[in-house]
Amino acid sequence: MTPTFAKKIAGAPKAELHLHIEGSLEPELIFKLAKRNGVALPYDSIEALRAAYAFTDLQSFLDIYYAGASVLRTEDDFYEMTAAYVERARADGVIHAEIFFDPQTHTERGVPIATVVAGIERALAEAEPRGFSSKMILCFLRHLSEDDALATFESALPLFDAYAHRLIGIGLDSSERGHPPSKFERVFAKARTRGLKRVAHAGEEGPPAYIDEALDLLQVERIDHGVRSIEDPSLVTRLANTRIALTVCPLSNLKLRVFDDMKHHTLKTLLERGVAVTINSDDPAYFGGYVNANYLAAADALALSDAALYAILRNGFEASFVTPAERNAMIAQLDAHWHAGSTGKPGDARSPS
Repeated sequence: MTPTFAKKIAGAPKAELHLHIEGSLEPELIFKLAKRNGVALPYDSIEALRAAYAFTDLQSFLDIYYAGASVLRTEDDFYEMTAAYVERARADGVIHAEIFFDPQTHTERGVPIATVVAGIERALAEAEPRGFSSKMILCFLRHLSEDDALATFESALPLFDAYAHRLIGIGLDSSERGHPPSKFERVFAKARTRGLKRVAHAGEEGPPAYIDEALDLLQVERIDHGVRSIEDPSLVTRLANTRIALTVCPLSNLKLRVFDDMKHHTLKTLLERGVAVTINSDDPAYFGGYVNANYLAAADALALSDAALYAILRNGFEASFVTPAERNAMIAQLDAHWHAGSTGKPGDARSPS
């Protein structure tokens, strides 16, 4: 990849659709909040914590992830964490983000959902006048019961009303193995009757069948990860025909051993088969990079073309939960950057080459 092309990618306006805000909690801030809140950590130093980021699978990451999240106690903590993410995202060209948060991670420690949402919302509202658009998606932890998810959903209903401009949907994350989407059919049905957006992690460590379940039973509008869909040709065709986007996180997949080498990632093949692939950072503090690092790593290892990168960038805006007018304005920003100095027409997001 030439320096000019890398600069073009890095400077491009982007949407980030798969970002766990608790996963943006850098070690330095973890230690700062631990000290402020009197939380004892099982690590002696920032360096020792970073050294623990040698994950063998999703569960080994989640163990450290939940330990890090334990320092979050007050509205100011959630505000500070979110504000730090916004600055890093803006530096990477992100102009719209749809941010996941895990209330059950905090309510089990006695932190009210209202505290979590208020802190995140305050930081996102402050970023709006600077051109940073955002939404929030409440995620359920799939290793817990559906009854727990239903109780969480009911307790969050006043917040969906109070923050309807930003808190727009629900998701499903945490340990995928042994916890199929079908386990959460009732709570997703309740969200659907209220007109909420729906997404779910599927096909990361779990089988392609979990993606079908998420589509058929949960009626999700996007699939988070979805990289194992390549194992089922009929599913790939379905995703391509319906333009159900996959929110792919390349560095996360590498760090969690979903792929042993970025060159083996299925992203490019899925894109070539017409799937609406997007690139995102997942839990960037833990996986070695924010969104630009993910774009650059995938572009370099997979030799993604100019048209392919444009397609992925545009897919991010097309799959976002914004109004048509907002989407068109964001794509216009992308086109102004990507095609600067070009007399050709904008690339076709469906047919990268």
